[in-house]
Amino acid sequence: MRPDILNPLFAEVTALKGVGPQLAKPLERLGLARAVDVAFHLPSGWIDRLPREELDAADVGQVIAITLTPVEYRMSGSARAPARVNAIDAAGNYVSLTYFGGNSGWVKKLLPLNEPRRVSGKLERYGDMLQMVHPDYVVPPGEAEAYSGREAIYPLSEGMTSKRLAALAAQAIERAPELPEWIEPSLKRRNGWPDWREALARIHADPADVKARDRLAYDEVFANQLALMLVRGAARAKKGRPLAGSGRLRDALRLPYTPTGAQARTIREIEGDMAQSRPMLRLLQGDVGAGKTLVAAMALLVAVEAGAQGAMLAPTEILARQHFETLQRLFSGLGVNLAILTGRDKGRAREATLMGLADGSIDILIGTHAIFQQGVEYRDLGLVVVDEQHRFGVAERMMLQAKAKVAPHLLVMTATPIPRTLQLATHGEMDVSKLDEMPPGRQPIETSVISEERLEEVVNGLARHLSGGGQAYWVCPLVEESEKTDLAAAEARAEALRTRFGDRIGLVHGRMKGPEKDAVMARFASGELGVLVATTVIEVGVDVPNATLIVIEHADRFGLAQLHQLRGRVGRGGGRSVCVLLRGGTLSETARARLALMRETNDGFRIAEEDLRLRGAGEMLGTRQSGEQTFRLAPPEKFAELIGAANADARLLVDRDGGLQGERGQAARVALYLFERDAAVGLLRAG
Repeated sequence: MRPDILNPLFAEVTALKGVGPQLAKPLERLGLARAVDVAFHLPSGWIDRLPREELDAADVGQVIAITLTPVEYRMSGSARAPARVNAIDAAGNYVSLTYFGGNSGWVKKLLPLNEPRRVSGKLERYGDMLQMVHPDYVVPPGEAEAYSGREAIYPLSEGMTSKRLAALAAQAIERAPELPEWIEPSLKRRNGWPDWREALARIHADPADVKARDRLAYDEVFANQLALMLVRGAARAKKGRPLAGSGRLRDALRLPYTPTGAQARTIREIEGDMAQSRPMLRLLQGDVGAGKTLVAAMALLVAVEAGAQGAMLAPTEILARQHFETLQRLFSGLGVNLAILTGRDKGRAREATLMGLADGSIDILIGTHAIFQQGVEYRDLGLVVVDEQHRFGVAERMMLQAKAKVAPHLLVMTATPIPRTLQLATHGEMDVSKLDEMPPGRQPIETSVISEERLEEVVNGLARHLSGGGQAYWVCPLVEESEKTDLAAAEARAEALRTRFGDRIGLVHGRMKGPEKDAVMARFASGELGVLVATTVIEVGVDVPNATLIVIEHADRFGLAQLHQLRGRVGRGGGRSVCVLLRGGTLSETARARLALMRETNDGFRIAEEDLRLRGAGEMLGTRQSGEQTFRLAPPEKFAELIGAANADARLLVDRDGGLQGERGQAARVALYLFERDAAVGLLRAG
């Protein structure tokens, strides 16, 4: 339960003065639902308002603050013409204060003749004159104090201003209590960091305050590292049970190929973990197509051989059904009873599955979030496998593990290799296995980068590919056209391709319902459809061995890891496969480097490390799927610098300072709730 001292800070945003339903809407668009969200919505920049006594052409382009006296109105009366007010400084130098919109009455009220006003805005040149267009503020000289110096600039949404956000942040900070210190004293002293609350107030007052910004970033990274250590420690401390398989099921498997050395090594590591009374907590990283499913299948069979049940959690219905069908084929003739459970399953079929889980007649359950929801009870859950781990957070893992009477073994898998620096941040509680070999016969995918101006050539190439009996994916980033973006729309592209290829074109996107999407995917898998136009929903999906071509539009808009994941959709059946990356006209250096690397290598681990270098750790963490905790206070350029110290400090707290029980530990417990890493505290309490 959250400490009472934090409750004022976690109040709804409507508790802040002046926030009603109207203002709550732009705040909601920014993700600011509570006072703490506003406090943690840090300025992204600032404006320095240079105080000046006299106008000076040398200041053109700068934002200045100066006392001016209006001396002449230049109003045309036309709604289209600007309203101009000529004003002078103390030395008699002229500047034109210019307003567009034609409301001369409002301008005259704001700037009465011969009455001094403190004015701030960007000084510009208009012909031979100096001018200031729409000054940021105009106030009587006695009220200028509140507008002086450095002004914070915030990330905004429509209907919100930086000035309003700054005022709300000030209210939120008033709700922030003085908290006991959780940072190791010598580390805080060495870095010259302020106390937590002081740092929060300072960064909103002066966004250039490096010490304050670093302190807050460190706090968030530290809380994350401590949470992962506590999760790991709690899992290790829990009494599990050894699952030593007899080998009878695995020996009876008839595999179409010999496992790679990496697969065999990883299977041995998992077998060793599962044979211990301490629950396994292992992350399996495998590049696209490296054979993670076989490793998971072997682990599930170990559990069944030992008399326990296994569960496999997938992020989408499509992927869950693919795993179900793959394992059904693989386990054919073994006498292993598999079942599937997704949100779509209702009525008698669902009831039969629930009964089979409860009485133990179902050995392995595969499904989506539905497999750990209320009412789903297992007779003897011994192993949990989580596929595409980056789409699930710690909370989902904990809920599924809680379905077991004794702490189950846990294997999580990802086809998006995680750079070494980020493993500490996202999976610091886990042992790590890597599948860094490809199965025999898997050829590198040929990748070419082509300008979108040559789209017709690409479509002609697609026609030749289809006439030769091949199938293809065509990926677009968005579902529908928008006035705010020039990204190609999946619906528009599908329609354009249908004019050439008729009803051989299918379309799937994220807004389709599960059954509708599955039906299209099934038609593509059966060969009825030649081209599947899709959004990024096919990052993970059904394997179609005959699909050996993928075209990705606006490839320069994608991250490296996502491009690599999408490229991995082809080449599943061996033989030659091709990926065409269509790029826009003018590319940034980062986009150029990304596309060059995609052309150069198929190595997902190398791509992950390069993606980290190009984008920064914080950005990669911040844009991971929704299951992951995001970092709001740790800037990308600081993350890699802070993670080592935060990890060491968290370990010191756990190993030397008594964990959460000591004086510093009690302070750290508050930090876990403050930065919303308190799932770790719940896990300790549950254990």
